Amino acid sequence: MKIRIKGNSLRYRLTRPEVEQFGQTGYIEEKIDFVGNSLYYSLCSTDQEKLSASFYDNQITVYIPASGIEEWKTTEQTGFEGEMELEDSEGTLHLLVEKDFTCLDKVAVDQSDNYPNPLLKESYD
Repeated sequence: MKIRIKGNSLRYRLTRPEVEQFGQTGYIEEKIDFVGNSLYYSLCSTDQEKLSASFYDNQITVYIPASGIEEWKTTEQTGFEGEMELEDSEGTLHLLVEKDFTCLDKVAVDQSDNYPNPLLKESYD
């Protein structure tokens, strides 16, 4: 699972095995270690109707409505996107959780677990 943070925007990208695991268990977690501390980031299914997120005790958690997980897992649906109102400010947090597609550029990173990029298919039509 990859995480990208930019301004008030948070994006998770999951490979095929990670989407499968999340679909089965309703939870997936990763961590990055620093000197003396770690940052955890997780995805959790919820009965809520909208995407939401929390940050507590060095853990970022994004909550996805359980009602949409099976469709996401078994169809070409790319992911979930939403805005979360921030109670302690006048702003919002943009949330995006999506399948991780193979890169269009040649990269030296193993992408065998990524989803086929739909733009590659279009370029052959």
